[in-house]
Amino acid sequence: MTSQIIPVEPFDFIAFGGTGDLAERKLLPALYQRQRAGQFSEPTRIIGTSRAKMSHKEYREFARKAISDHVKAAEIDPEQLETFLARLHYVAADAKSGDGFDAIRKQVGESDRIRVFYMAVAPALFGDIAKHLKTNDLICQNCRIVVEKPIGRDLASARTLNDQIGSYFDEHQIFRIDHYLGKETVQNLMALRFANMLYEPLWNSAHIDHVQITVAETVGLEDRIGYYDRAGALRDMAQNHILQLLCLVAMEVPSTMDADAVRDEKLKVLRSLKRINGQEAPKMTVRGQYRAGASAGGAVKGYQEELGSQSSTETFVAIKAEIENWRWAGVPFYLRTGKRLATRVSEIVIEFKHIPHSIFGENAGRILANQLVIRLQPDEGVKQWIMIKDPGPGGMRLRNIALDMSFAQSFQERNPDAYERLVMDVVRGNQTLFMRRDEVEAAWKWIDPIQGAWAENLQEAQGYTAGTWGPSSAIALIERDGRTWHEST
Repeated sequence: MTSQIIPVEPFDFIAFGGTGDLAERKLLPALYQRQRAGQFSEPTRIIGTSRAKMSHKEYREFARKAISDHVKAAEIDPEQLETFLARLHYVAADAKSGDGFDAIRKQVGESDRIRVFYMAVAPALFGDIAKHLKTNDLICQNCRIVVEKPIGRDLASARTLNDQIGSYFDEHQIFRIDHYLGKETVQNLMALRFANMLYEPLWNSAHIDHVQITVAETVGLEDRIGYYDRAGALRDMAQNHILQLLCLVAMEVPSTMDADAVRDEKLKVLRSLKRINGQEAPKMTVRGQYRAGASAGGAVKGYQEELGSQSSTETFVAIKAEIENWRWAGVPFYLRTGKRLATRVSEIVIEFKHIPHSIFGENAGRILANQLVIRLQPDEGVKQWIMIKDPGPGGMRLRNIALDMSFAQSFQERNPDAYERLVMDVVRGNQTLFMRRDEVEAAWKWIDPIQGAWAENLQEAQGYTAGTWGPSSAIALIERDGRTWHEST
């Protein structure tokens, strides 16, 4: 079955930080793929801007290399590539001083087309850019602004950032992007819950024992040294990606798929999260920092060796979260994320309660609890683990097997990258997969007390060997409740 491609209206896409890492690795390849899929209408334009002096031709060569480096060779269509490159223009502009914004204005002209401003720059520049867009008369009713995380480093700074952007753009024009929400499996979580009768009657504390959410990386600092050491795993991953996944698992059924209907339900979850105070933090949270070890088949340095200095920043965090509402009372949500872990994997595990009594006797073997495993990356798919009879004579012997729905096997066509989907949603003006201001601030209201408790208790980041699943205390966090982490392979 082939997906139906619905073209979007013509638009101008202005990428601030157009020569940066995000533009090179994600934005330009994503836009090219949408060109190749036939989703652009004429006359769509893409304008890169940064402080660097560069001609239109030089920018097109930059984009050509980016696509060559980050798009599979089999997916590069020479004719479509040339059509795409012809859409590209470049304007040198300084986000701080505002120099060059008049040239951007001349480049876009008087067109009333949809206009997307993508902030592929440091958050400290968001407010300045928004101001210069306003003073240069670049903001119109058809404009949208896209801002990447981090939206602040705590509640106070998030509010300041939201105030700065909100001074020039209305809330319906602001798209706070979390690329995890653009992943096919994340959206399939909503389809799984709300388009099938099978699970929703069981989706509550009467039938679910606990939930695990894991976002694990095998890489270390790479090129994010400065940012990561200021942020740490709690701010970098838990405040946004993991809490967004938790919201999609735990939210009530929205009245429609309208953006605000969905985000209203996510907000209720964030507001229902039990606060973790100073006394509870040592029992409910674990901080870790990787040491030298082996990862991806080779020896790797420890975090501080990679950094080149001493640091107490956590590269791993595990949290036992609780949602104080009728649906989820008494169901723990175990969250963990970290760098230099054993396997690169992002997944959600819903573990149902054990059967109350086995009728099969000891010789049948151990009866395991049913699990629903939703794999976001890699190898996107859904597995439902169930108990069945082991085939053959000789009595009743039970086995735990998976009903496996692999996206790669079920859908032979190419699976678009998250950025492709999200950028097209921006053009359409669909905010369903983007965070609203009150969502961002509610997440920080839950994260800030944890950060404060760590500082108050001097809760140190415990060392763990690179290539393992984190500190031993993360295992103790779940095992003292009589549960174990799902083993991802």
